[in-house]
Amino acid sequence: MPKLKTKSSAKKRFKITATGKVLYTQRGKRHGMIKRTNKQIRNLRGTAVLFKSDGDKIIKFSLPNG
Repeated sequence: MPKLKTKSSAKKRFKITATGKVLYTQRGKRHGMIKRTNKQIRNLRGTAVLFKSDGDKIIKFSLPNG
């Protein structure tokens, strides 16, 4: 059976921690910032953790090699 390739799009969007959690960057900071309040922009900083069930799917189908 051939090796499974990692999905390039998932490789760029997600990061797996040592404990197995899946981190992602929040969407909504590319353009259209003028309409958002400073609080909304501030809350979009940093990374967030995916829910466990969603993270498991990402690891299984898109990031098989970790």
